[in-house]
Amino acid sequence: MKIFVLLGHPDAGSFNGRIADRYVEAAVKAGHEVRVQKLGELRFDPILHQGYKTIQPLEPDLLISQQHLLWCDKWVIIYPLWWGSLPALLKGFLDRILLPGFAFKYHEKDPFWDKFLFGRKAEVINTCDSPSIWVWLVNRSSDKRALVTATLKFCGIKPVRFTRIGRLRYLSEKQRERWLEKIERMAARN
Repeated sequence: MKIFVLLGHPDAGSFNGRIADRYVEAAVKAGHEVRVQKLGELRFDPILHQGYKTIQPLEPDLLISQQHLLWCDKWVIIYPLWWGSLPALLKGFLDRILLPGFAFKYHEKDPFWDKFLFGRKAEVINTCDSPSIWVWLVNRSSDKRALVTATLKFCGIKPVRFTRIGRLRYLSEKQRERWLEKIERMAARN
């Protein structure tokens, strides 16, 4: 399987970075082809200055991201929950690469659209300091609905497997290691 891993946390030294590293190591060990990008190392303007009215030229790092996305069978996105949503840099990244004509295209005479990324699946791994049940009850899993339903599935990417690691700031190193071992098993079974 061809896997594109995107570390959506700007700090590669974070626990999210450790998750990405372990995922990649386990996937490679299981015989999968893997390409990796770390959001904090990419150089691009995350702002859609005129929305989609005028498409900004993509920076080289974003062109590579699009190539990785077209190449892969599975897109793995790892990110932290910040203020009930995706980090701004990750949201800007998605706004910039999932362009009309690349990821989707609206029909002119009906309310539907073509999904150009059909045939790919995704694995989303999220961390948060809140208990997972709190994110579900209070925030209605706002980040998951925005990323999985309104973004990935909108572009044709499905199925999407979603894993949330809650109460991160309260987890001991032993508990974190158990999560990393679970991540390794997830990567190996692709």
